Amino acid sequence: MIDTTQIRNAFLKRLANPLASEVLFDQLENLTYFVKDDRGRYISVNQTLVERCGETEKAALIGRTSAEVFPDPLGEFFIRQDLEVVRTNRPLINELEQHPYPTHKTGWCLTTKMPLCDVGGEPIGLVGMSRDVQSPDQDPADFASVADVVQQIKRNLNQPLKTTDLAKSAKLSAWQLDQRMRELFGVTTAQLVLQSRMDIAAKRLRGSQESIVSIALAIGYSDQSAFSRQFRKTFGMPPGDYRRHR
Repeated sequence: MIDTTQIRNAFLKRLANPLASEVLFDQLENLTYFVKDDRGRYISVNQTLVERCGETEKAALIGRTSAEVFPDPLGEFFIRQDLEVVRTNRPLINELEQHPYPTHKTGWCLTTKMPLCDVGGEPIGLVGMSRDVQSPDQDPADFASVADVVQQIKRNLNQPLKTTDLAKSAKLSAWQLDQRMRELFGVTTAQLVLQSRMDIAAKRLRGSQESIVSIALAIGYSDQSAFSRQFRKTFGMPPGDYRRHR
C-alpha cells in the first residue's frame, strides 16, 4: 500500500517556498487570500488584498494586523475573528460579511478561515480567503438582509427555524430568500439550517463528552431519536459511532 502521507511530506520538504500558492491567488481579482500568525499579523497576502487596503506593495501589509490596515470598526472585528479561530482551533466557513474597498465603499463577500497548526498540533496561525459575492448592479441591502438571517440561524439553532418566519424578518418572500441563499451558498434556507445544526452537532461530538440527548436538544431536536436519524442520514453513522471514530 502506498504511504500517501510520506509522499506528501517528502514533497513539501523539497519546496523552496511553502507559500508558493500566493502567486496563484495574485491572479484572482474577486478574491483576497492571506496567511496570518497567531497574533493575527499578515505573513502572506495576494495582490488583490494589497489593493483593497489602498496599498501598492505587499510589504506594506506583512507584519501588520487587520486592525492596523482596515478602518474601525471592521479592522477590530477582523482581528477578533482571527484570534478566535486560532484560540479555538476551529475554522470559520463561508461567513457572509462586508469588506472595504479603496473607493471607501464596502462590498459583501464570503470569508473562510482555517487554523494552521505546528507539527505538535498546536494552532500557530490561519489561512483564509474572502470571495466577492456582490456584483456592481446589486443593492448592498439585499445582502444585509440575508446576513441578518444567517446570524439569526446561528444564534437560534435550538429554536424552530421556519423559512417563512426567517423571510418575514428579512422583509422578503420565502421564494426570494431561498433564491438568495442558493446564489450565495448553493442551498435553500432550510438546507442551510440543517447544515448548521449538523455542523454544530459534529463539533460537539468531537470536542466534548456532552450527552447525545443534550446535543440534540441544543440544536433544536425534541428527542434523541429524531436527531440520530438525521445525523446518520448526513454522516452515514449514528452519533455514538461518529464520536468513537473521531
